[in-house]
Amino acid sequence: MEMSLDHISVIVDEYDPAIEFFTKALGFELVEDSPALTSAEGRPKRWVVVRPPGGGTGLLLARADGERQTAAVGDQWAGRVGLFLRVDDFDGAYARMVEAGVRFVSEPRSEPYGRVAVFLDIAGNRWDLLG
Repeated sequence: MEMSLDHISVIVDEYDPAIEFFTKALGFELVEDSPALTSAEGRPKRWVVVRPPGGGTGLLLARADGERQTAAVGDQWAGRVGLFLRVDDFDGAYARMVEAGVRFVSEPRSEPYGRVAVFLDIAGNRWDLLG
């Protein structure tokens, strides 16, 4: 039996700035942006999926709906690194992301598993850039 992890949800404040961050600053592809059922509070929702070029698993950008979700924006993994972006050209990706304004909270370093630097996404979630 084959299995794959299709999407991971990331709670964001608003769709369009999140789309711009992931597509422009990180270089992801916008896979889908479709209307969805309205939120619990009656606001229109969208089904927005981005993913790294050539990547299989997509990120579902979910706009926060209600106080509990709003409180989770930027803290989905309780301050830990929760997502890991592996790239073929670490130095090139790091330089491009810095130029695009991505906020790194650690300098690049070498670990037994490769080069790594921690950055924040538009919501404030921590990621590892791995090479």
